Amino acid sequence: MGSASGRVIAITGGARGIGAAIAQRCHAAGAVVAIGDRDARAAARTAEMLGGRSRGYHLDVTDDGSFAEFLAIVERELGPIDVLVNNAGVMWVGPFDAEPAKASAAMVSVNLLGVIRGVRLAAPAMRARGGGQIITIASAASKVAPPGEATYAATKHGVLGYLTAVREELRGSGVIISAILPGVVDTELAVGTATGAAKLLTPDDVAAAVVRVINRPKFVTTLPRYVGPLVAAAGLLPQRLRDGVLRRMVPDQVAAVTGSAARRGYESDRFSD
Repeated sequence: MGSASGRVIAITGGARGIGAAIAQRCHAAGAVVAIGDRDARAAARTAEMLGGRSRGYHLDVTDDGSFAEFLAIVERELGPIDVLVNNAGVMWVGPFDAEPAKASAAMVSVNLLGVIRGVRLAAPAMRARGGGQIITIASAASKVAPPGEATYAATKHGVLGYLTAVREELRGSGVIISAILPGVVDTELAVGTATGAAKLLTPDDVAAAVVRVINRPKFVTTLPRYVGPLVAAAGLLPQRLRDGVLRRMVPDQVAAVTGSAARRGYESDRFSD
């Protein structure tokens, strides 16, 4: 696709955290940015902060009608969408048998079905135009499964599997499928969790990777970069040795969040009745 400059880039969950950092990076690269978020006021504030032709819109990625309306209004007001960034996500952390049903449903609905919905609704128009890119902020949990993140990891494994299949279906169409797999990022979603052997990432680390992938497309990008080769190498080991390596690399999030008031605050805001 080349440079992000002049392209219309739509970002889900773009009002705060990683999404806002992506919006800022894309805007700085000369893109026209559309920010979608359930908090429409926050989306508008972030767009106003960026200035230029940036716009903020309401978007609920769990609803077909809301997503379709978001894509339609962005195209109407800003032009055809060149890049869709699937960024919206939620995470509950703790023992698998203590996870509330509402949290399980929310993670599947936002993290997995939200991505599926975005691809299903955005890709056909891109294919008809002969080009476009869909970038999904997945997770290192697409490749590994930390204790305490069972359902979250399941959704991210599902995302990578889905994108792998769709990428083959779109081969030769001009539509590029990309996935960014970061480790733990310093955001509200990860508050109270541990990083394991990898360093704590910033939202801007992820945003910089998004711009790199727009400029030089590739399918999977892991952050930090060494995580991908390490996980691949561990996969070649016998199970007993693999388990030992991964236990040294991957944090035990059950232990990390035990007693964390900050974690409870994040989850009560999103998963309480």
